[in-house]
Amino acid sequence: MEVYGDVNSGNCYKVKLVCELLQVKYKWIEVDILKGDTKTNQFVSMNPNGKIPFVRFSDGFCLSESNSIINYIANSSKFYPSDPKAQALIQQWQFFEQYSHEPFIAVARFINKYLGMPESRLQEYKDKQVGGNKALTVMEKCLQSSAFLTGDTITTADISLYAYTHVADEGGFDLSQFPNISNWLKRIENNEHYVAIG
Repeated sequence: MEVYGDVNSGNCYKVKLVCELLQVKYKWIEVDILKGDTKTNQFVSMNPNGKIPFVRFSDGFCLSESNSIINYIANSSKFYPSDPKAQALIQQWQFFEQYSHEPFIAVARFINKYLGMPESRLQEYKDKQVGGNKALTVMEKCLQSSAFLTGDTITTADISLYAYTHVADEGGFDLSQFPNISNWLKRIENNEHYVAIG
């Protein structure tokens, strides 16, 4: 199993973290998006979408889109149980992550960490703070009544949201204002075989 990704990307980190937590063997192939590695003919021939993470399994099956990848890898494990209602709750949070969380928190982080806060994107960075804090507030309220996002057990929903939430400070978000989230982060980090980003 080959995982093409950037070690500092939250989306790629999701795949790495799931593999480590489940002790799934994989080969990591580092891809530098800023150098155009995802636009080469070789990469696009494998993945026409030209994005990372991208995974090629030993049987030749290929997948892109981080949440699809981690759900496939974790299928029928405690992280992604086979019950349809459990899967629907997980996917509900993963859609939230992609549409209400990542576009604000991950983009603000990208502007600051990857691009070095260029003047041309400073206003965009500031604008992202409202949406990002709104997403964190939704999570904070949910985690007031349960240990994890879908209940008392960690799932791929938590891993999806953890990836960019735990480094949200790099996008200007103050996690000290969200004690339930802070405790949730620690619970994830206490899992056996946990690995940090990067």
